[in-house]
Amino acid sequence: MTRVRKAVIPAAGLGTRFLPASKAVPKEMLPIVDKPVIQYIVEGAVESGIEEVVLITASSKRAIEDHFDRFFELEYRLEAAGKLDLLDEVRRLSGLARYVTVRQGAPLGNGHAVLVAKEVVGNEPFAMLWGDDVVLGQPPFVRQLISAHERTGGSVVGVMAVPPEDAVKYGVIEIAERLDDRLVRASRIVEKPPRNQVPSNLAAVAGYVLTPDIFSYLEQTGAGHGGEIWLADGVQKIAARGNLYALEFEGRRYDAGNKLEFLQATVDLALEHAELGPPFRAYLEEKLRGSPLPLGEAARQRG
Repeated sequence: MTRVRKAVIPAAGLGTRFLPASKAVPKEMLPIVDKPVIQYIVEGAVESGIEEVVLITASSKRAIEDHFDRFFELEYRLEAAGKLDLLDEVRRLSGLARYVTVRQGAPLGNGHAVLVAKEVVGNEPFAMLWGDDVVLGQPPFVRQLISAHERTGGSVVGVMAVPPEDAVKYGVIEIAERLDDRLVRASRIVEKPPRNQVPSNLAAVAGYVLTPDIFSYLEQTGAGHGGEIWLADGVQKIAARGNLYALEFEGRRYDAGNKLEFLQATVDLALEHAELGPPFRAYLEEKLRGSPLPLGEAARQRG
């Protein structure tokens, strides 16, 4: 079986859920504590054995490319100032993996974004990771997907259990066969089903390991809703051939494109930070003891 060596990260979207912050700064570059969102995703992939990262970007996303590139002036100044720890950190980024950037010339859908990586990926399985979905845990999310792929030989989607009332927001797995407590074979993914037609409580999130036949299926897929090519339509064709599996992964998932979950990720990771954790925890405990009014309410009362 061909080893999974490459990861594709679509990151060409406009990030409208985070406007106005994402007007000039890619949403994937918004920091959670001291790292941008996309760095957490890349680091998890590399920890899982990924050697090459394919970044699907747009003309407005140059900052993503620059983040993983060398910055010689900064390195020179850090070295001259004796800030060797910071120097090592910025140099480490460019050496994590081999990076390939592919521009998605027009916003033609997430399926089209994956399709433009075809020539780089070639005829081998690959990880496909959403650029604003962060999963933290051990083993790393991508490693869990790769293990399921190695077991089944098929494409694998990461899923998490959600309450029925939330399932309507996701693509939900219809189960064809259960292999164990966490792994099932899926007959299809139902996108945002009506509440009375939810096929299970397993929602597709974070990413996939995909077999290379996805490219031919996407090439055969016509434009769908909004005139775009949707990855889910190609994945459905894999499922129809009995080769799609769903893994209920272990770990904490944050939708970093959602403002509330972005804040939750910031708090959780700040509390775990070796240097910032203790004083930040003390600050939060002090705030909770004082239970001050929200700033807006306090201002209204002063007025």
